[in-house]
Amino acid sequence: MAKNSENPQISVEYEVDYRDIKYPRLEYKTGSLILILPKEYEDSKTILENHKEWITQKEQTIRQALEKAKENNIRTERTDKELKELVSSTTKAYREKYGFEVNGIYYKRMKTKWGSFSQRKNLTMNTLLKYLPEKLVNYVIFHELAHSVERRHDETFWTIVKKEHRNHQALEKDLLVYWFLVQEKAKKH
Repeated sequence: MAKNSENPQISVEYEVDYRDIKYPRLEYKTGSLILILPKEYEDSKTILENHKEWITQKEQTIRQALEKAKENNIRTERTDKELKELVSSTTKAYREKYGFEVNGIYYKRMKTKWGSFSQRKNLTMNTLLKYLPEKLVNYVIFHELAHSVERRHDETFWTIVKKEHRNHQALEKDLLVYWFLVQEKAKKH
């Protein structure tokens, strides 16, 4: 993985990661831009230029989240047992209400996301969720369970999410703010 901030096309730091993939893509992981390129790919400048508006928008969103994070404190801290009870009961309620299929629930500390839902229908939750307000934990659970119906973040997926969380865009912004808050808290522990 290479770092690059000298590209005149874009004035933001980013990492370049060459992988065995067919098409290039841009990702933001934990607030940092990553340019993922096929091996032997040499035209990163064009990709950055073509996505300049998207990058600028993401950078602005991150800056706003960082500012909000400075103004806030984490007010919630559950024990691991309390988190597991909350996740279990909420998952059960959503399964009964929406018919989501879940084989198992697992917990681990994740570096780049709040949760995941595997093709084997296993729900994995980030243990750092214990620092989030219950409404955000509930949203993360529902978001991941919606992947049992639709894997991609497409229109079908967001239609499912809106059934329970019409304000999902605001919740996503809150999650980003909490991501930065929790990272600071996690460093101290």
